[in-house]
Amino acid sequence: MSQKPLRVISAADVNLGIGKCGTVPWELPNEFRYFFSKITAVSAPGRKNLVIWGRGSAVKDCPSLPNCYGVVLSRTLSSVPENANYLCRDLPSALVLCSLPPLSEEVETIWVIGGVKPYAEAMKHPNCDRIYLSNIMAQFNCDTFFPEFDRETFRLVNEFPGVPSEIQEENGIKYKFQVFQKVSKQ
Repeated sequence: MSQKPLRVISAADVNLGIGKCGTVPWELPNEFRYFFSKITAVSAPGRKNLVIWGRGSAVKDCPSLPNCYGVVLSRTLSSVPENANYLCRDLPSALVLCSLPPLSEEVETIWVIGGVKPYAEAMKHPNCDRIYLSNIMAQFNCDTFFPEFDRETFRLVNEFPGVPSEIQEENGIKYKFQVFQKVSKQ
């Protein structure tokens, strides 16, 4: 099975709200650029990341991503959606897909970018080493929430390379980029 890093990335309000009626309830273009830059960054030409999202997540209409293969998780769809490369029934089958050639040679990082269930499953997987969670310092009327996670297993890193540490502000909304790193068990 794949030993590639498995990472989760999202933005959540003060109550861990991440969506409302299938959309993101805030408009923060710089925060979205940060999200986009993280999931599309690769170490060398010809390398790719595997980006996984649930069929109903707020990122379902995500544009085509450079340096990425897109995987939609669904038990009901019968064909690959227009904005994806692959369709898998669940997270374990997407991870198996990534462990087999040709993806096993090309993919360097696996990103889970949406859906409460994919987030929860990914954070419990042994290869999940980081959670990138932008802290939106406001409350929105959300109906979808980022799952709780063990803050002893994943600890907030005060400063992380490539991640701005100061509070950001856009459209009157303050937010802070955060990285939670998995603590190795001794």
